[in-house]
Amino acid sequence: MRTHPATDDYLKTIYAHTEWQDAAITPSVLASKLGVAPSSVTEMVKKLAAQALVSHEPYRAVTLTDEGLARAVVMTRRHRLIETWLVDEFGYGWDEVHDEAEVLEHAVSDRLLDGIDEKLGFPRFDPHGDAIPRPDGSVDREPFVQLADAAEGHEGRVLRVLDRDPALLREITLAGIDVGTSVTVRAGGVEVGGSLVALPAGAPDAIWLSA
Repeated sequence: MRTHPATDDYLKTIYAHTEWQDAAITPSVLASKLGVAPSSVTEMVKKLAAQALVSHEPYRAVTLTDEGLARAVVMTRRHRLIETWLVDEFGYGWDEVHDEAEVLEHAVSDRLLDGIDEKLGFPRFDPHGDAIPRPDGSVDREPFVQLADAAEGHEGRVLRVLDRDPALLREITLAGIDVGTSVTVRAGGVEVGGSLVALPAGAPDAIWLSA
């Protein structure tokens, strides 16, 4: 059953929030991530709760119900497969695909989506390193650490780069960093291929490394 685009955005955001950390999302954080007023979040969360898609008590975190999780997984899978398709088949940059996928995820049929998945060779991750859920909802993910929390001297591969800031993605690209890049954490940035690379502002909070 297809939901309304605004509902899909809420469910995907709640789902994504706990992929790379354990704390459940609060209404204020949800408002910040979606770029909407807290009052709008309050009203939408009430509607989602009435549809049994989320669980929420006033002034507490918002969590997905089983039905909400199932729908969030479906839409997350659609979004990330489309992002991968745009990069692999149409030459889009990883900083260009998020908004396009937001539109297309509501338009493509299940048949077309399955065809895209097969054409791409059933990818496990999107261009930003986020796991693409399988049809059964399962995902692949290895132990990770956010770059901002990594100790100096830590060696790891870039597993994921947050996709919400296209300008930051472009700066990270210019720094020679991509998903899969091996780095060593240093006081002044990261070492890549024996050279110290200074990171743009915001990058340590937007990059996750293998643990």
